[in-house]
Amino acid sequence: MEKIPTYKKTVGFPISIFYSIYSNKYNEFNLNNMDKAPKKLLEQVRDTLRLKHYSIRTENSYISWIKRYILFHNKRHPKDMRKHEIEVFLTHLAVDLKVASSTQNQAFNALLFLYREVLNIDIADQINAVRAKRRGRAGKNGVVGSISSFCAPD
Repeated sequence: MEKIPTYKKTVGFPISIFYSIYSNKYNEFNLNNMDKAPKKLLEQVRDTLRLKHYSIRTENSYISWIKRYILFHNKRHPKDMRKHEIEVFLTHLAVDLKVASSTQNQAFNALLFLYREVLNIDIADQINAVRAKRRGRAGKNGVVGSISSFCAPD
């Protein structure tokens, strides 16, 4: 067996470790022939999000909403659930948790991404969940509404 050179200061670790891991010359097995277990659902979601160049914050948010959706339905797999379960979850967010409409929309978009992009299930039907109420925005100086509504002429 030939001696493999080591470079301690330039690489930081013996080059023989590199060869033993990555070189077919020193490996007794081929990585391509190994039976790999299928990826878990959240790993598939994360891979798809990264493939489509989504933001890391969007990735974390979508993963979180998908986890909450699965746990809400007692750990059932999303491929076994459809429109009705999505509606129940979104309605729960609006009615029971009283989330803002933007929060409910974010959860809906995460589930839509899961079904369309990862599971390749088209849920083209209209989702009829109870929508969270849009709250009025405060205008300039924190006043809601216009000044003319307060000073209406008699």
